[in-house]
Amino acid sequence: MIRIEHVAFWTEDLDRLVVFYSTYFGAMPGATYTNAAKGFESRFLSFDGGARLEVMRSSMLEPVKHERGAQRLGLTHLAVSVGSQQRVDELTDRLKQDGFEVVDGPRHTGDGYYESVVLDPDGNRIEITA
Repeated sequence: MIRIEHVAFWTEDLDRLVVFYSTYFGAMPGATYTNAAKGFESRFLSFDGGARLEVMRSSMLEPVKHERGAQRLGLTHLAVSVGSQQRVDELTDRLKQDGFEVVDGPRHTGDGYYESVVLDPDGNRIEITA
């Protein structure tokens, strides 16, 4: 069986993303992994159902920075299902009240989704779907 094991984000602040995904999406953070020789740190965040997100920081690399919420080639968003339209509305409202940018929605899309799009603290596009 093939499945996506995890998706990884570069960040300048591991703790900021760990708190965001733990607080709003119920992710369970793992221990920090550090490789001092490579100037690398990471943490895995585990979600119910087995999906994982890795947040990584490097003191030796300079990952390309994009405009917040940029629509770019390659990986452009992470979609997270919260189970119902009501939960999409509630989480979107909570994020907005807490100062996070809501880019779109909540709305019904032409391909049958009910979703909103918010930006995480680093400007990554997160689709919250029913």
